[in-house]
Amino acid sequence: MFVLVVDTSVMNVSIASVVHDLHTTVSGVQSAIALEALVSAAFILIGSKVGDLIGRKRAYVLGLLGYAIGALAMALAQGLTTVIVFWAIVGGLGASLLLPAMQSLIHGNFEGAAQRQAYALVGAAAAIAAAVGPLLGGFITTYLSWRIAFLLEDVIIAVVLSGIRLIHDVEYTGSRRVDVVGAVLSVLGMGGIVLGILVWQEGGEAVGLLLALGAVSLGTLAWWLVRRKRAGKATLLDPDLFKAKLFRFGVSGQMLQQIGLGGTMIALPIYLQIVLEYSAMGAGLSIAPLSLSMFAVALAAGKRAGKRRPASLIRAGFALFTIGMVAVEPIVPRATSGWYLVVPLMIAGSGLGLLVSQLNNYTLAPISEERVSEAAGVNSAGGSFGLSFGLAFAGAILLAALSFAFTSMAQSSTVLSGAEQQQVAKVLEHDAEVVSNTQLQKQLAGQPPKTREEIIRINTQARHIALQVALLIPILAGLIGLLISFRMMRLPDPRQSGSGEQVVLG
Repeated sequence: MFVLVVDTSVMNVSIASVVHDLHTTVSGVQSAIALEALVSAAFILIGSKVGDLIGRKRAYVLGLLGYAIGALAMALAQGLTTVIVFWAIVGGLGASLLLPAMQSLIHGNFEGAAQRQAYALVGAAAAIAAAVGPLLGGFITTYLSWRIAFLLEDVIIAVVLSGIRLIHDVEYTGSRRVDVVGAVLSVLGMGGIVLGILVWQEGGEAVGLLLALGAVSLGTLAWWLVRRKRAGKATLLDPDLFKAKLFRFGVSGQMLQQIGLGGTMIALPIYLQIVLEYSAMGAGLSIAPLSLSMFAVALAAGKRAGKRRPASLIRAGFALFTIGMVAVEPIVPRATSGWYLVVPLMIAGSGLGLLVSQLNNYTLAPISEERVSEAAGVNSAGGSFGLSFGLAFAGAILLAALSFAFTSMAQSSTVLSGAEQQQVAKVLEHDAEVVSNTQLQKQLAGQPPKTREEIIRINTQARHIALQVALLIPILAGLIGLLISFRMMRLPDPRQSGSGEQVVLG
């Protein structure tokens, strides 16, 4: 779990170095990051069923190996294609096998208090990784190489595999029938929507067709599951899970939290590394207030929630996250260093910490023991889809806003000639890209001084506008989450059975 979380953190804080070393673009690396989360989300429900059929321990090992292949490919990559095929796709498939298998193995290897402690340790590993990931990734990238960071992931995976005999497999006793149509529809649904956004980001065609395919597939999946359930046939997941309002609102909150986090973690590193031209270490240090406050508040809220209602903590979490991100908006065009972001990021991180501490338990509380694995898979799929959507959509909006703002300012410029204005519009129509002023100065080395200064001025202002527009995505996710939290407040708190160790459908 530590590796899974650190992996994405390393990519985010190292984005400028990866772009430079692989001779690619920021949007290309953005697409790879979003695609990895998408593949994990799209196949996680299928991965859960594969673990049931081939054995949870075997699925766990295959997932680790898939992730190890992705990390090794990053260490050796010479181009973006390698990153997309092996890190995003193979690694994403590994995660889709790994996550549900890990949950099932913990559930079957431990009981009672030991089981709760094991789940808490896994959660702690994720929280620690979220806190130290940006710092660790930034340090290694700045003083060694981002490739070393991915090699270290393989070292950790090798250590885990060396002790695999200590893990006892957990036998699956349920139905072994497979809902192939449901599996295909789930992949087409989530995949179509996020791929459509990624294609739009890259300026490709058939965007509307992909988005329509995704929306229709998700709608058809809902109809198919209900129909199969009524006929008494095998379903990819039980649609009756969504009859519990606590579960339905919980999954929605989980997805919105991840959309907010994904949008934030794609926009901030770009701002810090491309606009302020920080190193990976500087970017990691600047993001640390967000990740460290999230970690600290998650621990404190988990231990000291007391008699406070989970829904009230979730409401406070979405409120703080939204306030923090709204406070970042006016700072973007004015900040000259990452210090300006410390207080807003601490506020936003505190909100995320409250959400992390409450949402999983709130979501799974209405679910009976025999269905908790399936429900956890749905919860993980919703979170992974939200993360991939946030990464892709915020990245696409950033580039679209950059292209529009740059073109508009260039056309209204009194310094650029008509021919230069047309050239700018033509370039941005096919290749909008976030670049630092240092990079742009090198590209404009042969241009007249006035033209060079004007384009750099336009680039500075257009990037600020684009980043402010992109940050509206996590803000909007936070506001919708806040509205849902008010609905949660009207419902009774999650009820557990008398033992306090099992939960029932409420």
